[in-house]
Amino acid sequence: MLRRSSLLATRRDLFGLAGGLIGVTLAAHLLPGVALAQEEPPPPGEAFESHGLSAFDDLQLPKNFPHFPYVNPDAPKGGKVTMRVTQGSFDTFNTLNAYVLQGDAAAGMSMTFDSLMAGSGDEPDALYGLVAESVSVSPDRRTYSFRLRPEARFHDGTPITADDVVFSFNILKEKGHPSYRALLAEAEKAVAEGDDVVTFTLSESRGRDLHLLIASLPIFSKAWWDGRDFAASTLDAPLGSGAYKVGRFEVGRFIEFDRVGDYWARDLNVNVGQNNFDKIRYEYFRDEQVMFEAFKSGLINFHEEYTASLWANGYDFAAFRDGRVKREKIETAAAPNIQGWYFNTRRDKFADPRVREAIGLAFDFEWTNAKIMHDAYERTTSFFEHTPLKAEGLPSPEELALLEPFRGQVPDEVFGEPFVPPVSDGSGNDRNQLRRAFQLLTEAGYKREGNVLRGPDGKPFEIEFLDASARLQPHIQPFQAALGRLGIKATSRIVDPSQYQERLKNYDFDVVSVARRGSLTPGPELRVFYGSEAGRTPGGMNLAGITNPAVDALIERVANTRTREEITVAAKALDRVLRAGRYWVPMWFRADEWYAFWDVFSRPDTSPRYSSGAPGTWWFDADKAKRIGWRG
Repeated sequence: MLRRSSLLATRRDLFGLAGGLIGVTLAAHLLPGVALAQEEPPPPGEAFESHGLSAFDDLQLPKNFPHFPYVNPDAPKGGKVTMRVTQGSFDTFNTLNAYVLQGDAAAGMSMTFDSLMAGSGDEPDALYGLVAESVSVSPDRRTYSFRLRPEARFHDGTPITADDVVFSFNILKEKGHPSYRALLAEAEKAVAEGDDVVTFTLSESRGRDLHLLIASLPIFSKAWWDGRDFAASTLDAPLGSGAYKVGRFEVGRFIEFDRVGDYWARDLNVNVGQNNFDKIRYEYFRDEQVMFEAFKSGLINFHEEYTASLWANGYDFAAFRDGRVKREKIETAAAPNIQGWYFNTRRDKFADPRVREAIGLAFDFEWTNAKIMHDAYERTTSFFEHTPLKAEGLPSPEELALLEPFRGQVPDEVFGEPFVPPVSDGSGNDRNQLRRAFQLLTEAGYKREGNVLRGPDGKPFEIEFLDASARLQPHIQPFQAALGRLGIKATSRIVDPSQYQERLKNYDFDVVSVARRGSLTPGPELRVFYGSEAGRTPGGMNLAGITNPAVDALIERVANTRTREEITVAAKALDRVLRAGRYWVPMWFRADEWYAFWDVFSRPDTSPRYSSGAPGTWWFDADKAKRIGWRG
C-alpha cells in the first residue's frame, strides 16, 4: 500500500496540481509529424527572449510547436470521469481556497486557475507559455518580464492583466500557505508595466528554480478578491481562468468540476488533446472498503490503486471478470514517492539518532512486503530514491569537496558508505536486528525493567503513531509488536482529518507517515521539507524538525546549481547527510502506477515519459460505453 500524505508534496503540488506544471522527464516519446528539434540554450550571461523556461535554459520543443507529443490532438470532448480523493483531506473539505493554511481544501481546485506557463510531462523541468506568450530574461537572470496574451480571460470574460498577476504574487507572498511564503521570500518584487507585461525581480541569493515557481503560480482575479479575506476559508468558488470551473458540490460527499466550453486557451498548444472530460468529479469516503464498493458498482469509474492486497485479491467481481472493468500497471520513469515514518525530533525522546535508528531496526520490511504487500514493493533507502541523485558507494571527489567543510559537524559515516537499513531474515522477528536495536538504546541511556524500557529520565518509553486513516494499520501493528519486544509501548491514534491537520500544523505528534513526490530536479522546495526555518514555522512541512546547518547549506547548493551534473553531485551529498541523521524509518516504493477503470476510456498511443498521463490525456469513449451498457 502506498499512502499519500495530506500535506503538499513537491513543486508539482506547491505550484498547482493541474496541467503537470513541472514535468519530471529525461526525454520524449515522439508522435509522428511532431517537430522536436531541441532549442539551443542561450549563452550564459546574455539576455534572451523565449517561449518557455527551464531550470537550465534548455527546452525540447521549439516555438509554435503544435501540441505535446504524448496527446491525441483529435481527442473528443465529453463524458465524465469520477475518482476518489487521493490528496488533501480524504473524507471531507470545508474550503474552496486551496492556497492558504486555513481549512481543508477541496480536491481539484487548481484546475480552475491558469498560470503564466504550463509544464511538459516529457521534460524534467520545462515550462511553456500559457497566459504568457513569451518571457524576456536579463543577463544576470534576476529579471523576468512576461508578455501576456491579449486573449487571456477569466471565466466571467474579464481580461487577465498584469495587475492580476502582481496581485496573485503579492497575496501568496503575504497571506498564502507558509510554504508559498517561504518559497517566494527571495522574489523581491513584481511590477505591472501596462496591462500586458509583468516584470519580476529576484534577489541575488535566490534559488535556481524560483523563476519556475513564479511562472507556475495560480493567477487570481484582483477584482474578485477585493473586499474578501484571502486567508479565510470560503465555500464561494474563487473566480478562475482554467479549463474547469467549480460545479455542484456537497461538503463531505463530492465536488464536481465542469469543463469551460468557451475556455480561452482551449486550442493553445499546451492544452491541445487535454482537458477532455465534460465533468471531473471527486468522491469523498471515510472508509476504504466503502470506496472500493463504490468503484465496483460504477459510482467511481477511474481508480488508482495503492493497496497491494486489494490489487492481488480484490478484483474477483462480475464487472472485472466479464471485461467491463480493466486493470493496468503503467510503467513510468518518474521519481517515485518518498515515503516513511518521520520522527518529531522536537521531542526529547527522539533527540538522539541512536534511538531513532533503534526504532527503525524494529521494522521488518522483508516480512511486511512478503506477508502484507505480496512482494510488490522495494525498500526505500534514499531521499532521492530510484533516481540518479541517490547516493551510493563511497563519495566521489566532487561530493567530498562539498562535505569536507562539515567534517566534525556531521557523523563520520557521511564520508563513507551511505546508511542503508539492514535486510532482515524475513521472519518478522529478526533477533539480530532487535539485539542491535537494544544495544543502541542501552548506549543512549535506556534501561530495561521487566517488560518496560525506561529512558534516562526514568520514564517508560512510549511512542504514538498518528494518522487520519487506518489504512496503514496492518503494516504498523507488526512494527509495534517488535517495538514491544524491546520494552517500548507503541500505540496508534487515528483522528479525523481536521484534527490530524491541526496536530501536524502544531507539530503535536510523535511519529507520522508522509509520502512526498520524488523529483529529478529538486530545488528550493527542499527548504520547505528539510530546512531549519521550515522546521521552526507552524504549519510547515519539515515535520521531522530537522535543524542541521549542513543540511541547510547543501539544500542551498542543490537549489543554486547551474548544470544537471552539479545538481547530481549536490543532491548525493545532501542525501548522505540526511540519511546519516536517521530522521525517519523509510518505507517502500514502486516504479509503476496501478489503475483500475471501467472500460469507457481511450487514451493516446504514447504516454508522457515521466508520467502515466492518466487520466489527464485520456478521453471518454462513447462507443466503448455503449458496448458495455454504461449508464454512469
